[in-house]
Amino acid sequence: MQHSTATKTLVQCDFDGTLTEEDVSFLILDAFADGDWRSILEQYKNNLISVGNFNTRAFRLVKADESALSRFVEEKAKMRSGVAELVNYCSKRGFRFVIVSNGLAFYIETLLKAIDVNNVEIYAAQAEFSDDGIEARYIGPDGEEIQNGFKEAYVNQFIKEGYRVISIGNGASDIPTAKLSRYAFATEPMLSLCREMKIDCLPFNSLGDIIRGMESIPD
Repeated sequence: MQHSTATKTLVQCDFDGTLTEEDVSFLILDAFADGDWRSILEQYKNNLISVGNFNTRAFRLVKADESALSRFVEEKAKMRSGVAELVNYCSKRGFRFVIVSNGLAFYIETLLKAIDVNNVEIYAAQAEFSDDGIEARYIGPDGEEIQNGFKEAYVNQFIKEGYRVISIGNGASDIPTAKLSRYAFATEPMLSLCREMKIDCLPFNSLGDIIRGMESIPD
């Protein structure tokens, strides 16, 4: 199919459970949280608090410093195979690739650096480390702190800027992004949620599946 001009395209990608094999936040909280963080998680799962509120409260229970936590995630967290290939594919297609995550920016940066993936835009919680715990703050596209709808705020901003958005995710917090995207790639448990809610999505088991799926998306 011939196009006179390329479509302005942005790929908004989740991190935990999407580019990693498991949720890195949970690994950190299991190992370092000084308190019952899972009771806070249950409140989030029961829709009593936002995901931003969950992370803010849970990470206040973590007293370890940034260097110790960075070493920990490098040793324990596992990236999915094909992250560099996905980023490079998007670059070759002229697609702007951004990570928008409810996780913490410091460990996303640490893990991408460990696999030599650089210069990726990251929008995630900013962490302030102290003896009183980690203060996780979410900053929206307007520069103001935000607790609810972090990912949704960014996809709306990208659409406002004229981008056709392709989203990639794995969890319930990625559903609002999928609803607003032109194309959405989903893996479990998000995939089942999309099917229950009649949201169009393209399934993936590996990042290679996403690259192959993008081959059918016109420029």
